[in-house]
Amino acid sequence: MSTVHTPPEQQPVSRPLIFLGGPIQGAPDWQKQAIAFISAEAPDIDIASPRRPTVTEGEFAEDEYMKQVNWEHEHLAMAAMRGVTLFWLAAEAEHVPGRSYAQTTRFELGEAVTAHRYGGTSVVVGIEKGFTNARYLRFTIGKKAPSIPLCDTLEDTCRQAIALAHRQV
Repeated sequence: MSTVHTPPEQQPVSRPLIFLGGPIQGAPDWQKQAIAFISAEAPDIDIASPRRPTVTEGEFAEDEYMKQVNWEHEHLAMAAMRGVTLFWLAAEAEHVPGRSYAQTTRFELGEAVTAHRYGGTSVVVGIEKGFTNARYLRFTIGKKAPSIPLCDTLEDTCRQAIALAHRQV
């Protein structure tokens, strides 16, 4: 059975790991769907989801914020070394005032694409219809990193990530 890693808990990871990168604030809980799909299809793969099950995002005290960011950095690095970083760019469900939608995701995606280009890390990107700036992202990722799978559905994105994770074993 898949182990699901969520912040701020630190657990050892000894199997392939899929990190679920993508928007949280203002997004539907797409991570729950991805976890269910990956767990059912590939119970031999662990999953890192930065969405906390019990904390309202955006309301972190400074120490909790730093724990969250450090957890994400550590698990992104683990997925780069022994798994896959899956990005699902879900369309915005609810606008969060004072915040650009998916602002952290866009930065992490740029880092992951660069790491893939120069370091060979495994990345899969899915873009939901309605995600802002999708045309640019598809063009740029396709041009600069044509070996990164670009998907249209969450299920296909998960399937591609599973296949890549299994190749790394």
